Amino acid sequence: MHTRLLHNDPQGLATAAAMLRAGGLVAFGTETVYGLGADAGNDTAVAAIYTAKGRPGINPLISHFASADAAFEQVEATPLARRLADRFWPGPLTMVLPRGTHCGISTIATAGLPTAAVRVPAGQTTQALLAACGFPVVAPSANPSGRVSPSDAQHVLAGLDGRIDAVLDCGPCRVGVESTIIDLSRDVPVLLRPGGITLEALEAACGMKLALPAGSNDARPTAPGQLSSHYAPGLPVRLDARSVTPDEALLAFGPPLPGSALVWNLSATGDLHEAAARLFAGLRFLDMEGHRRGLVGIAVQPVPGHGLGRAIRDRLIRAACPRP
Repeated sequence: MHTRLLHNDPQGLATAAAMLRAGGLVAFGTETVYGLGADAGNDTAVAAIYTAKGRPGINPLISHFASADAAFEQVEATPLARRLADRFWPGPLTMVLPRGTHCGISTIATAGLPTAAVRVPAGQTTQALLAACGFPVVAPSANPSGRVSPSDAQHVLAGLDGRIDAVLDCGPCRVGVESTIIDLSRDVPVLLRPGGITLEALEAACGMKLALPAGSNDARPTAPGQLSSHYAPGLPVRLDARSVTPDEALLAFGPPLPGSALVWNLSATGDLHEAAARLFAGLRFLDMEGHRRGLVGIAVQPVPGHGLGRAIRDRLIRAACPRP
């Protein structure tokens, strides 16, 4: 299969939408990361995503919509869900809700669960593509399963060239980490995955404290991003480094530690928004260049756990977990 690189123009958008309508796989940029898109109601297309990524079939997918009204046609929307949609959509928030009576999302996409994960992404190109399709589009991160998420079109091609139909080049992603996932199908809302919307902002909008998951769920995840090993480069990752050896690359935050000749600084000024936007590109660069130089691992300086730092640390912890 030849993977086409489509330009972000009317012709590229029309081609991408036509491919998705025909059951193809098209990667496209959102405000978070690049997603690998397929028609959420097409069992064959959804199954092809799992094959292209090498993704476990137990790991559900997020369905993307052009509007909140379209999303709530597929799931049972609670008053809290509508309030959060008014506050955060379009944007990097995913809600897990019970499937509606007439839900057309493939049960393959929901991994057979009675719930579905839905969101309305931001971005003019993404919105235009979803509107042109006229149906929900499942779009997990456009990379081989478990590896570092892509934040530009070239990252997608590096991992999936020849496995998918096309990539719509939407430029670099603004947020840089995946959407926050909140489970609203239970009595108490649960934060399943930290992401582009902070826990603090969510709790303020909900007017209550959110429950937090007990840990990773490798046996039966209820949403993406819950597997213990995820977002992983090839080189092993060492967290909260207070020193670095000459045979390690350094993922810095703030003033870099001395001792490494290969450094990627998430943010020299300690800005968490900048750090989130640069996280996956940094892991990719250090992994590729570190392998080329014969380095043995990636040391990561401490990142605070508040605000967007919670999402950054979540990704780093999973990147550091031994791969199965």
